[in-house]
Amino acid sequence: MAHTFDVIDDPLAEWIGRQHVFFVATAPSDGGHVNCSPKGLDTFAVLDPTTVAYLDLTGSGVETISHLRENGRICVMFCSFEGAPRIVRLQGTGEVLEPDHPDFAAVADRFPTYPGGRAVIRVTCERIADSCGYAVPIMSFEHDRDTLPKWAEKRGADGLVAYRAEKNAESIDGLPGLIPAG
Repeated sequence: MAHTFDVIDDPLAEWIGRQHVFFVATAPSDGGHVNCSPKGLDTFAVLDPTTVAYLDLTGSGVETISHLRENGRICVMFCSFEGAPRIVRLQGTGEVLEPDHPDFAAVADRFPTYPGGRAVIRVTCERIADSCGYAVPIMSFEHDRDTLPKWAEKRGADGLVAYRAEKNAESIDGLPGLIPAG
């Protein structure tokens, strides 16, 4: 059941929209640490048939942003945990849109407002493919966690700026991360 697609058509976009979690994988060019991050909440959007984006929330690391700044390579993966088995991979080139980027506001408006939003990751898909997912377990979705939004809200805007300056300035391999505000 492996297929490649020229574009994200309406049925595929609808399937993607029903998934509760997605995974983002990136790697530095020099053989450093490969990163794979799970993402959730309502933070993913299909922008057009070959472009997707997700709202990047403040976290303990900055690997995806650092890797994209270095080489742009990214894979976004969805897998169905409910219903028919399926895995979809969107492979392409990603770019980091921080709040001062001219396109940030227009793309960020596609998502609910979450405290702690630090960037939007926009991906131009170069390969869109699915595979069977026959070994992926069936699991039931209960609800989204509210832990990260509550954590960010408790820190407040100034606390998040300080946190990002401390934890998100560079990757675990020493690549540049977020550009300091100011």
